[in-house]
Amino acid sequence: MLVAAAVCPHPPLLVPGVGAGASGELDGLRVACDTAVLDLLAAEPTLVVVVGGAPVVGPYGEGAWGSLAAFGVRVPVGSGAGEPTLPLALTLGRWLLSRADGQAQGPTLLFGVEPDAGTDRCLALGEALAGRADRVALLVMGDGSARRSVKGPGGLHPDAEPFDTAVAAALAAGDPDALAALDPAHATDLLAAGDADALAALDAAQAADLLVAGRAPWQVLAGAARGGSWQGAVTWTGSPYGVTYLVATWTPAG
Repeated sequence: MLVAAAVCPHPPLLVPGVGAGASGELDGLRVACDTAVLDLLAAEPTLVVVVGGAPVVGPYGEGAWGSLAAFGVRVPVGSGAGEPTLPLALTLGRWLLSRADGQAQGPTLLFGVEPDAGTDRCLALGEALAGRADRVALLVMGDGSARRSVKGPGGLHPDAEPFDTAVAAALAAGDPDALAALDPAHATDLLAAGDADALAALDAAQAADLLVAGRAPWQVLAGAARGGSWQGAVTWTGSPYGVTYLVATWTPAG
């Protein structure tokens, strides 16, 4: 069963040394991610599952490892034979876990989900992952819209800010059904009514148009957390490069 969750973004600039020193602009984000991961591990999980976007749905083997060499940092993330196979989201998730020095860590499962995976599929995956062990902690990797400014990767889109704001509100609500049924156009009404369905109803087509990398992983969280009562907190949010980054934690309520 799920005992804790953390949501973090996966910009390469999160790693010191990427971008010829520009990563210093994300020092606050890095601290927030580190804190979220430490809080996650403090729940004493028997299994940590890292979920992030990948070319195909499914687990990566124990020998899978990642590399940030393409971004100018020749530091491998994990180790194994052959070429690195971990996608960016899971590489950054594994890197964040590696920074939790002194914190006891049990087995880790790296699990990929296709960016265009349907909502029902994501919810079912989350439910299955939560059932993998008696105490499962979920580290969910995903960025918000990459269309928050004219300098963003996709340029400015007027719907990007409302979409990201609605996602942040759903995460802060700590209600899994809210993630599952989030309609950005009506997020305020849903949350005021205590409707737990918002993340599961994220509009996949709109998310794709807004270049939202986190939609599918967030909805895996919604599936994993359903049936529980959660206290949510958004500890960092910003769009420093035209891409929205969110850090959030979910812990059992009460």
